[in-house]
Amino acid sequence: MGMELFKHIRDEFPILSQKVHGKPLVYFDNAATTQKPLMVIQAIDNYYNTINSNVHRGVHHLSQLATDAYEQARVQVQKFINAQHAHEIIFTRGTTESINLLAHSFASEILSAGDEIIVSRMEHHSNIVPWQMACEKSGAILKVVPIYENGELDMEAYKQLFTEKTKLVSITHASNSLGTINPIKEIVDYAHSHQVPVLLDGAQGIKSCGMDVQEIDCDFYCFSGHKVYAPMGIGILYGKENWLDKLPPYQGGGEMIKHVSFEETTYNTLPFKFEAGTPHVEGAIGLQYALKFIEKYGHQHMIAHEKELLHYAENQMKIIEDIRFIGTAKEKTAVVSFLLGKHHPTDVGTIIDFMGIAVRTGHHCTQPLMDYLGIPGTIRASFAVYNTKSEIDTMVKALRTAQQMLN
Repeated sequence: MGMELFKHIRDEFPILSQKVHGKPLVYFDNAATTQKPLMVIQAIDNYYNTINSNVHRGVHHLSQLATDAYEQARVQVQKFINAQHAHEIIFTRGTTESINLLAHSFASEILSAGDEIIVSRMEHHSNIVPWQMACEKSGAILKVVPIYENGELDMEAYKQLFTEKTKLVSITHASNSLGTINPIKEIVDYAHSHQVPVLLDGAQGIKSCGMDVQEIDCDFYCFSGHKVYAPMGIGILYGKENWLDKLPPYQGGGEMIKHVSFEETTYNTLPFKFEAGTPHVEGAIGLQYALKFIEKYGHQHMIAHEKELLHYAENQMKIIEDIRFIGTAKEKTAVVSFLLGKHHPTDVGTIIDFMGIAVRTGHHCTQPLMDYLGIPGTIRASFAVYNTKSEIDTMVKALRTAQQMLN
């Protein structure tokens, strides 16, 4: 099964057929952003060629078509993560904006001095800094779940952090720099036993694990379209209806109001209360078609393909001399984070780029994690459905060459 199903999938991604520095492109930077299939590119093209119009406001024909397309995209997302209602899906610019929206709303309405928010040591900066800002504003305190050397969460320590002051847990579904998949069901169930809501940062989890928000029972889930074959600048905040009703809006403007006078303004119903201004309609439609693309091949098949690539890569790479894997959790997404001897990640990344291989190097926006591990950063290869075993062989060869040059 596995590889056979995806033999022709590369043909659906125009960008992958190019050469870089005269070598065929090997794109292993999928945790940073994925490439886009033709059906997504064509859907955006088609939108601008046929129905471009502002949504929700016009009585004219095009506006109604654009509104329908935009709202169909919302329903597609609802189905994809199995939310109970379409109005629990808020369109944002991405994971970062989704978390900022929540942090802002929590700081205005929920948090007061001495309250506590739990995050983990492996969080991306976008799931740390907005909460630090919320704490500054409200006088709340950030508490950090430690991790083990192999990159797994210390669940016992997590449970010890709860007090009657805990107001929110905000933890990543999967680590972007280590690949660790966290035990999200256990995280949510324990928090709920203390009546504490949970936000899961699904930026990495959505493509590599999938999500059923009703089964996991998280209160909030967010992700970015561009990490799941959709355009940049579109993202999702899912929230349970009762929570979204409770929280104040993040931004003011058109669309998020019911009635405005200079004396007072009343806010619109969900989801519009959180969608001020003209939305990213083409992005929502692009996301809809990216999710259709995933449906076409079957998400579980894609996840299995990524896992196969991960195991193959780890096996091929472990024979490289002086390689050190960073993040060896039992449950991992298709991310291999590593160091080569004493060589700086950037030097290695720069050399293999000349051989056509795109990897990410640096701290991956997880500086507190890198400080804890005592390293400047890592080299990170991350895989997607269009990657192949032969590309992994090419990378292994390139890494060996880089090592010889640097030695």
